[in-house]
Amino acid sequence: MIQFGPALQLELEANSQRKQLPAGTVLMSSNSYVRSLPVLLSGSMRVMRQDEDGREILLYYIKPGESCIMSFLAGIHEDTSKVHLEVEEDADVLMLPITKASEWIKSYPEWADFIFKLYHQRFEELLTVINEVAFQKLDDRIVELLKKKAAVFNSHEFQLTHQQLAEELGTTREVISRLLKQMEKKEMIILSRNKITLNFPV
Repeated sequence: MIQFGPALQLELEANSQRKQLPAGTVLMSSNSYVRSLPVLLSGSMRVMRQDEDGREILLYYIKPGESCIMSFLAGIHEDTSKVHLEVEEDADVLMLPITKASEWIKSYPEWADFIFKLYHQRFEELLTVINEVAFQKLDDRIVELLKKKAAVFNSHEFQLTHQQLAEELGTTREVISRLLKQMEKKEMIILSRNKITLNFPV
């Protein structure tokens, strides 16, 4: 459980709905209205950007103790979501009404600090994504994404399909499969059915 001061902690527990969500659950789709702000207690979630053709790119992960600033911004402006939010690994989540999340900015400085820190963190992560797409070769981007996943799962071995990796990097499965095979030949990774094991430090 995320710990705030006693008054805010009571408010959070009283006004939130706690949910256990399996991997693959979609909490928010692109172009949908945001009614609740997810606060992650355990597990992980991923935030994706989709274009009109359905192609995706990973923007950032949400880890325990964090929330989705994109959901918050869309919700307080009564706008539709510009991102797709999905559970990466089984998650324990507090669903807080967006009205409360907005009200607390004024009434609880520690909540405002929580939100502003999230905004700063996500802004830096989005800059990293832009730099990777603009300046890095795809094989380097694969390595960086695999490092992020190892940190999220806290393991050098995790479930991951070539198709999912392609979607998160905004490319095709065929290209990803070819590059992963090259990495396997260099003994950087070990490939098995829907699973990747990393042989490099993260």
